[in-house]
Amino acid sequence: MQFFNKNKRLFNDKRSFPKKRDIIYSKDIFNPIIKKHFSGSSPPEIFVGKYNYPNINAGILSPESFGDTEEMSMPEIWREKNFSIGDILAKRNQLIYGRFRTQIKKAKTNTRFLNIMQEISMAYKPVSIEFFLKKPPKQNLEINRYSPIITNLAPLENARLQENPKVKPKVDYLISDIHNKATDSIKELYYYSIPISNITKILSAGLLGLKTNRKLVPTRWSITAVDDTISKQLLKKIRYYNEINDILLFNSEYNGNHYEILLLPDKFSFEVIEAEIKFNSVKFWHDYELFHGRKEYASNVVGAYYACKLALSEYLERIKKQATAIFMREARPEYYLPLGVGILRECCRGAFAKTPQKFNNVKEALEQAQKRMIIKIENFTNQSILLKEYGKQMRLDKWLKSVNL
Repeated sequence: MQFFNKNKRLFNDKRSFPKKRDIIYSKDIFNPIIKKHFSGSSPPEIFVGKYNYPNINAGILSPESFGDTEEMSMPEIWREKNFSIGDILAKRNQLIYGRFRTQIKKAKTNTRFLNIMQEISMAYKPVSIEFFLKKPPKQNLEINRYSPIITNLAPLENARLQENPKVKPKVDYLISDIHNKATDSIKELYYYSIPISNITKILSAGLLGLKTNRKLVPTRWSITAVDDTISKQLLKKIRYYNEINDILLFNSEYNGNHYEILLLPDKFSFEVIEAEIKFNSVKFWHDYELFHGRKEYASNVVGAYYACKLALSEYLERIKKQATAIFMREARPEYYLPLGVGILRECCRGAFAKTPQKFNNVKEALEQAQKRMIIKIENFTNQSILLKEYGKQMRLDKWLKSVNL
């Protein structure tokens, strides 16, 4: 993490910042009056906390209404429909989190609630559920940069399903397969086109893996595990593909998250440099890996690192090429409320869905990126390990030309 003095010229003079008065905060979102007993359609969604692990809170989220509630839960839909932060917060604020205290070890788990939570996690369509809460929900937000927004927390007294959850045959099969490793099941679900959000919930509910290893997984950890597992699987093939032929530049922006993604013709390597801008002050996060990957967790960029890596891996697999990739992210003041790493994955997927700009050299690509950025691009390039290494070793084709072979 790196902090900068305000007097240092970090910013492009032509770019402006939103004023604090223009920001909509959570207190401005209407909070409904919620009963202790109600029924509704879970999106479907569950949440497993990590605080005080292995003694944790886990539970089910549902609104006090019926119908198509998937929009309350899935970053894939938020990005597709271009929901604003206010839109997402209003939808999340309708969800009531009925939770119970449990332990990761199954011997001490509340089996009655766990079974309901697991059935909901398997579903691909909203599930009608009846809630009995011990007391009215606390109408406050639990927010961090890693997990979805959680609001309206209440201890769960009882719950029951009002219909049979709709489950994909492949999901049902893999959950029943107690001899298949969790990593293998995640890969199979992905190749069967199960959305990442759904795979994450199934893993979090402790439904994947060998029978003796199955346990609840905190939601934050399951999101990263799914992104990392799938990207590692894709990279097994990508590392054998030919390198891209051109210098490519992608960009995308969503709710104040701006990405400039530079792909260079070289062996696979990957780097993420993030800058959080808060009203003329900036702090940076930075992680990277070389051709053979990294063994340690990306503790600076954290979950966003693996979300970006998955989006990149999907693109490289689609074009059957490999490349060196540098992700430069500006988290601008407009991004005043963290929405979880899911929207960053979808933002990067959106970038790779566009036709890239092509350049003859890195300098031209960076000059183009600078036109869309608030921060002077030197603050990214000076930190980049991959840019410093790029071009130092002569490529084989250039060497052959130089010796006239």
